[in-house]
This record gives sequence, structure tokens and C-alpha cells, in this order.
Amino acid sequence: MSASKDHRIGRPGFAVIPVLDLRGGRVVRARRGERSSYAPIETPLAKGSAPDAVARGLRDAWPAAILYVADLDAIMDGAAPDLRALEAIARACPGTALWVDAGFSETAGVDAFLAAGLGRPVIGSESQADAGLVTRLGDRAVFSLDTRGRDRLGPPVLHDDPSLWPRDVIAMTLARVGAGAGPDLAALGDLRARAPDRQLYAAGGVRGPNDLRALRDAGLAGALVASALHDGTLTRAAAPDLA
Repeated sequence: MSASKDHRIGRPGFAVIPVLDLRGGRVVRARRGERSSYAPIETPLAKGSAPDAVARGLRDAWPAAILYVADLDAIMDGAAPDLRALEAIARACPGTALWVDAGFSETAGVDAFLAAGLGRPVIGSESQADAGLVTRLGDRAVFSLDTRGRDRLGPPVLHDDPSLWPRDVIAMTLARVGAGAGPDLAALGDLRARAPDRQLYAAGGVRGPNDLRALRDAGLAGALVASALHDGTLTRAAAPDLA
């Protein structure tokens, strides 16, 4: 599947991307971006919190072409990516692309991950010392523009200069993750206006179908979703136009 079409599920140009947060080899439940307090997930979509079971449950609940995986041990503690968990997810969801944030900050680490063939690296602004890795990788990677409330995480240049961004950009609003507050449509609209030629994905705050429709109508390429799927507020039956 070509990179230009790997997100086209349902209405062309908009993707619903289920999220898995990994910690200690299990899937955990995100709450307001307070990563140290994330606990193993309890979800009607799977028995237990094993990555393969939760990934399969998410994929069964929503016909996604992409899964987003955040390796919190790597992001927070500098651990190596959990390749075993990623391999289990890939086996459980054949044909589904993986976008993986493992706190990548150096070329060697990204090269090793790419050599493993387990997905496309997500380069988070919060993990960068400068713009070098983002610009070197270009469209081979997804860029995550990370914020927490009004705080812009990572080098200011990565927030200020859209010409440095690759094609696919995630607007990661960490304070809204798992908070049920709704996406920040005003801020997302500003980003969309600043970089109209980029594919912009919202992350944080999606409560259900109406939020996704608002993002789609605002011209975003897609949204990362977890709580709405686990809580049952987003289902194929409730949103056939999105699925």
C-alpha cells in the first residue's frame, strides 16, 4: 500500500488511528498525559492488557489501516524499543501499518528500528535537542508536534518553522489525552493554516463521532483515538460515515 494512501479508510482523506500506549510490556490507559500514573488497561475490547490482544480488539472494533504505538518506557526512560511487543502487535494485525513513537532522538536508534521492519518511526518534538533528526529523515518518519497546555515541548524551531516538517504531522496535545475535553479546534485550525500542504492528525481529546466529524470538516487528515473506542462512544454503528 503506498504511503499516500495508507490512511484512506472510509471517506478519502480522513483516518481514525487507534492508539496503544505500552509500559512494562503491557497496554496502559492514558489519562491527561500523566504518563507515570498510567495503569494497565481494562477494556471490553480484550481480555487482559497484552499488546497483541488489545491491538486485535481495537482493530476488530474499528477498520483502521494504521495503529499508533507509544512506547512509554522508551520515551520516558530511554529504554530500547520494545520490539517483542511490536512484533506481537504486527502478528495480531497483519496488513495494518504501525506508527511507533519510541522516544527517537538519534539517527542510530532510528536506523536500527527501520532495519527491524516493524513500522514507521514517529519523531516527537519533546525528545529532540534540535531539528537535525526531523530534517534528516524527512517523509520516512511522522513528526509529532508535542504540547502540554500552553507549553511547547522541544526545540522552538520545530514549532516555529513548518518548512522543517515532513508530510505527516501529529498535533499531540498531551494534556487532553484521555481527558474527555474535546480536541483544541482553534489551535488545530491555526496549525492547518500555517502548513496547508501537510497532512495534519489530531491527538488528544476525541470524545466520539462528532469530534471526528468536526476535525474532518476542518480539513485534518485524521485523528488518534483510544478512550472513545475503549469506552464505546465511538463505534462503527454510531459512525458509519467515518468507518
